[in-house]
Amino acid sequence: MHFTSETLLDDGVVEREFTLGEIPGILWTPGSASASAPAPLILMGHPGGLPYMRSRLTGRALRSAADGFATATIELPGSGDRAPSAQAEEARADLRRTITAGEPVDDELVDRLVLPLVEASVPEWQALVDALLALPDIDGPVGFSGGFISIGIRLATVEPRIAAAGLFAGSYVPRRMFEEARRVDIPLHVLLQWDDEGNDRQAALDLFDAFGSQEKTLQANLGGHTGVPAFAGEDAARFFTRHLSRAAVPAGNG
Repeated sequence: MHFTSETLLDDGVVEREFTLGEIPGILWTPGSASASAPAPLILMGHPGGLPYMRSRLTGRALRSAADGFATATIELPGSGDRAPSAQAEEARADLRRTITAGEPVDDELVDRLVLPLVEASVPEWQALVDALLALPDIDGPVGFSGGFISIGIRLATVEPRIAAAGLFAGSYVPRRMFEEARRVDIPLHVLLQWDDEGNDRQAALDLFDAFGSQEKTLQANLGGHTGVPAFAGEDAARFFTRHLSRAAVPAGNG
């Protein structure tokens, strides 16, 4: 991990840009007034295009820093300034044609859209955890928040350092991921926008039912994709404080 810039934000939060190999990313660490030493970590997922998402991610990071969490994100494969994927571009073009024609998005197209992204990105998120937990001001436990829900599912099943996840329902989910969801056993907080036109509501409900976690919460709010109410963010913050704060972790864990 190579840090390329450092900026002091509100309340003493430190924002550092970095590269992990050739992958760009951003790390936010809390100011001394709100930080535990070291700080638990939340990985912030997003749909790709880090420059476009930056202001929104920074807002989430500042909220998490106020609760004593470090947060970090990386660019997704084929997005932003990373090398494009011809396979991904073809799948996205097919998706646009399908939606424009008013046709259903079938399982084969969903697989081509999502599965290669999951296979490529999850090892990168794991490498990010390796690098961040080696820093002196960051420690476990680790949470995952937002982004493609399929990436969150895969991380929850293969990465034992992920202790809790807040997932956004609504992105396309391959049928294979439903089987993986049955193996998820960490606490979950799932957000569903009920009126999101691009969301298969029934599929989201079926996926929530499939999760094997003994503690899982579904928060469904009226409104479209961009209409997430402010209190939903507060509820997610309380979820992570309950499961990731140092006081919440039994001795010997983390």
